[in-house]
Amino acid sequence: MTIALEVLPDAEGAALRVAALVAERARESVEARGAFTVAVSRDSRGTMLRALWDEEVPWEQVTIFQVDERVAPPGHPDRNLVQLLAELPGEARPDIRPMPVDAPDLDRAAAEYAARLPEALDLVHLGLGADGHTASLVPGDAVLSVTDRLVAVTAEHEGWQRMTLTYPALAAAREIVWLVTGESKRDALAKLLAGDQSIPAARVANESQLVVCNAAAAPA
Repeated sequence: MTIALEVLPDAEGAALRVAALVAERARESVEARGAFTVAVSRDSRGTMLRALWDEEVPWEQVTIFQVDERVAPPGHPDRNLVQLLAELPGEARPDIRPMPVDAPDLDRAAAEYAARLPEALDLVHLGLGADGHTASLVPGDAVLSVTDRLVAVTAEHEGWQRMTLTYPALAAAREIVWLVTGESKRDALAKLLAGDQSIPAARVANESQLVVCNAAAAPA
């Protein structure tokens, strides 16, 4: 499986490129199918999300899902939803489908969220950790072995349990677009592009994947 790669000079340029791609795919999907579904990861700098303000996006036909979310209190700064609400254009906010991490039964809530997902997300935006994780598919977690659920709950990692899309959900998407920036990601990105399954990110089995990175993250 080959992953396409685009290298931009800096992190801002990479983020703007991904925003433009999301907007372009949204327009194409709405024209072809009447709707666009996208799952969004945390955007560490917020640049990609803010850039969508300047793009032509048919927001009335867009539904935004979350790739993952920390099981943190409502409004907590570690919650990805807080960033989405702060950075996305106002027109998009009513169409965000938050992961129900406030539910008393997290496994049941994950199953209910999975039931609301489309058969195939049109696009999934992923990031990459220096340790090779993506979404909340982190090294050593039992959720890496989940094959019968689209959404699952992880063990605690860096202080929080998380709810996350699983490999089957990512494999079913029409397209995966990775945004990877920073020198600390270089080794992990090299492994991802090489298909080195020692890292969780490289186990995403989707035939349509594009990595957009900056020069600092690009493998030598």
